[in-house]
Amino acid sequence: MGLLSEGSPLTWDETKALAQHVREHGIEQFINLFARLKDRQGDVLKWGDEVEYIIVRFDDKERAVQVSLRAPEILAKLNEKEAADPQGVKSLWRPEYGAYMVEGTPGKPYGGLLAHFNVVEANMRYRRMEVASLLPENEVVMSITSFPRLGCPRFTFPLAVPTPEDESCAARSNFFPDEAIFPGHPRFKTLTRNIRQRRGEKVSINLPIYPDRDTKTPVEGSIPSYPNHVHMDAMGFGMGCCCLQLTFQACNISEARTLYDQLTPMCPIMLALTAASPAYRGFLTDVDCRWNVISASVDCRTREERGEIPLKNDRFRIFKSRYDSIDSYLSPAGEKYNDVPLVLDEKLYKRLREGDIDHLLAQHIAHLFIRDSVSLFSEKVHQNDLEDTDHFENIQSTNWQTMRFKPPPPNSPIGWRVEFRPCEAQLTDFENAAIVCFIVLLTRVILSYQLDFLIPISKVDENMQNSQKRGAVLTERFWFKKNITAIPPGPDGETQKPQQNGTATEEATGSATDEYELMTIDQIINGKGSFPGLVPLINSYLGSMDVDADTHCTIQQYLRLIQKRASGELMTTASWIRKQVVEHPEYKHDSVISEGNCYDLLRKAKDIQDGVLPCPELLGNNINSKTTDNIPAAIEKHLTKRC
Repeated sequence: MGLLSEGSPLTWDETKALAQHVREHGIEQFINLFARLKDRQGDVLKWGDEVEYIIVRFDDKERAVQVSLRAPEILAKLNEKEAADPQGVKSLWRPEYGAYMVEGTPGKPYGGLLAHFNVVEANMRYRRMEVASLLPENEVVMSITSFPRLGCPRFTFPLAVPTPEDESCAARSNFFPDEAIFPGHPRFKTLTRNIRQRRGEKVSINLPIYPDRDTKTPVEGSIPSYPNHVHMDAMGFGMGCCCLQLTFQACNISEARTLYDQLTPMCPIMLALTAASPAYRGFLTDVDCRWNVISASVDCRTREERGEIPLKNDRFRIFKSRYDSIDSYLSPAGEKYNDVPLVLDEKLYKRLREGDIDHLLAQHIAHLFIRDSVSLFSEKVHQNDLEDTDHFENIQSTNWQTMRFKPPPPNSPIGWRVEFRPCEAQLTDFENAAIVCFIVLLTRVILSYQLDFLIPISKVDENMQNSQKRGAVLTERFWFKKNITAIPPGPDGETQKPQQNGTATEEATGSATDEYELMTIDQIINGKGSFPGLVPLINSYLGSMDVDADTHCTIQQYLRLIQKRASGELMTTASWIRKQVVEHPEYKHDSVISEGNCYDLLRKAKDIQDGVLPCPELLGNNINSKTTDNIPAAIEKHLTKRC
């Protein structure tokens, strides 16, 4: 979830009074960090995944299912291994927003060897088993993106009841009790309370209901302005969802900026391809993904900032939530595609430029820093800007965007990194590993073949909204670059004149017949006509590499899953969930997911994740990846090879 500072949280009024202090010192910290590390070169390629899990409790007698609020005690046990042997553990565990959630990562990052792709699934399986070993017989750890009945009566165990009238509560939600927020770290409730107080009202999440034959409107619990929508009113409905994220360490800052830009147009494509969350608060909705739910769940903008009333007390009209898609590219090749007007703090931008930060990076940081800090600890107010980075990370880590550009931490061997954040969590380790390996392989192909995916930011934004529609992977078309196999060279050795965002050239934003056009995800992944397709390009890359037989077998199974999901031969997780719900004998064609329906859905999902129940419509047939816990010793010796 981001920076987890320890200490005593300040109230919102105290935090607000220090907002400018945090911004100004955060900028100084970044300038100092950049000066030290801008010329850092030769870092080894490293990468890793993060999978978030939900702990689910089944009541077989009542045919009921709930989220189990035992994450704090389970996490404490999981962390004992790391405390005893920090360098020797195979997995690392961290808290997440929900008291029913845990986040697991590999114990060490993976490297640049193709053999590492054969370890990912085995490590994910180990993580799942590690949690499962701490659970009683009636509890299960599941990598589901959203719990279908989150916010319904009795959705937690132990039972917790919302108390919206209690002023001491962080969320004051009608549906989501504070007890469902992870209690072991003050950050989570502090964020919840401060986002609500900064906004001046509770957050408002409204998803269109899935329109079935007997769907009733207004939807139960909806608000008057959105009678045909499922209404949710708490941060937990978004941050209580699970996702699958990837972080890459680049060789240097230039490569990191290139990856940040080139992966940006892939965010909506991968969101649609991994769609896994059609159900919210006990209803089927008309969307397949969590993204806009989380975006609205942490939308701390005031009415002035949202443009509902004229600016009077606030500084900016802000067009997006702090959880949303990025607004500008960072590499010189991406500059001409920055066609969205960028709201930024001009004073901070000027200071960044004075601090020898180039235009593209300066405007990116100054744009992030239009936000206030929404969580501040008393012990972290006064810092040494030459050595500390907590004020910078305070705002950087609470801008939750599709991509994140991550500077090296101070006094650390870690280099410049890029985080890829849109993917939804899948039911099985096989699926999650397939997505991870596909994206990592794509980064290798982007850099090796100098692929160019850049399209205007406005088109990426359009794609992001379309990617969340029901069945988008098959029914929607997405803007994508026609010729991806050559990045146009810029003026060699020349300093490009900074271009104001929102004034892209006609060349960049020209008609779809020039640089980019609408394609299906099948065409993007598998190719069409002169467009090669991403998987064929990956296979071309692999054909030029020395790949051991087991790794080759595993990778090909992963790529086939991606190809078949894109073509529609296999269902997305969202489509599968929707099908299970509507075909259930208890379903009344009213868009409502009953307790028994949800119980049977998650029971079946558990059997699929455990390999007990085949699911060819979701996974295909004959899955037999050669994944292993360790890479062969003969290959291991090459680990020290540098970029």
